[in-house]
Amino acid sequence: MAEVLVFVDHVDGAVRKPTLELLTLARRIGDPVAVALGNGAAVTTAQLAAHGATRILTHEAPEYADYLVVPKVDALQAAVEAVSPAAVLVPSSAEGKEIAARLALRIGSGVITDAVDLEAGDGAPVATQSAFAASYTTKSTVSTGTPVITVKPNSAAVEAEPVWGEVEPLAVSFSELATGTKVTSRTPRESTGRPDLTEAAIVVSGGRGVNGAENFSVIEALADSLGAAVGASRAAVDAGWYPHSNQVGQTGKSVSPQLYIANGISGAIQHRAGMQTSKTIVAVNKDAEAPIFDLVDYGVVGDLFDVVPQLTEEVKTRKG
Repeated sequence: MAEVLVFVDHVDGAVRKPTLELLTLARRIGDPVAVALGNGAAVTTAQLAAHGATRILTHEAPEYADYLVVPKVDALQAAVEAVSPAAVLVPSSAEGKEIAARLALRIGSGVITDAVDLEAGDGAPVATQSAFAASYTTKSTVSTGTPVITVKPNSAAVEAEPVWGEVEPLAVSFSELATGTKVTSRTPRESTGRPDLTEAAIVVSGGRGVNGAENFSVIEALADSLGAAVGASRAAVDAGWYPHSNQVGQTGKSVSPQLYIANGISGAIQHRAGMQTSKTIVAVNKDAEAPIFDLVDYGVVGDLFDVVPQLTEEVKTRKG
């Protein structure tokens, strides 16, 4: 079978879930070849092999941490030239999409972003995307060069597939542009103990109907009972009730969890663009005519301050 490059998103050797999902999808269209870069790359190999990576290309260098994006593009270009893959898969984060676009330009290929599914096609992989705020589903292929495809988190279930996973060093020569943008400082994000918003299997969001920063404790309590991430609409963020880093929508983050619970959110197109690909959508809103109800799988017409605490208690009771 043809080989498929998978860019490994990891933190000091801890592989993030979207990469494991990419390995599952890569096996549908070829033999996955993982590309692990930076500090801790060698530590990733056992986990990558356990999820189907037949080969693992590694390269550690300080440039990956000290400079932005371009060193990783240089490395992926070297991997493409060494492997001649059928496709290159990259997690669909903000950084991942920039890497993918730069790589496609380098190798004279096309790029598909925010795919939600992949399947083998006649000569090139077929990517499924949600377009126009998920009002339409499209299927696309790249007709020129090696396809570069970014895939949204939670697009596939992680499936273990242990293989030998041969580890090989990747020869990388950094370009002059690699050191053009230097990282001068880092501030660790304060941990809430909740899962990352874009990777969470369950997201509980609040909107204008929460009516104040102090009332987001109701949303957080439900999220914590479910082991979920907390999201917010643009209206809630603009009002200063919740951080922008938690905004779901066209100008925030795009999520695709198994379960999305929208509380006090009207369902404007800006918000729908960021969550409409969720597998199951539940809404709580006291306005029976709210647009969000046109989208949901389950809707509750009621005051969120009555409904959400009862739901939280029911979840806690059932979990014992």
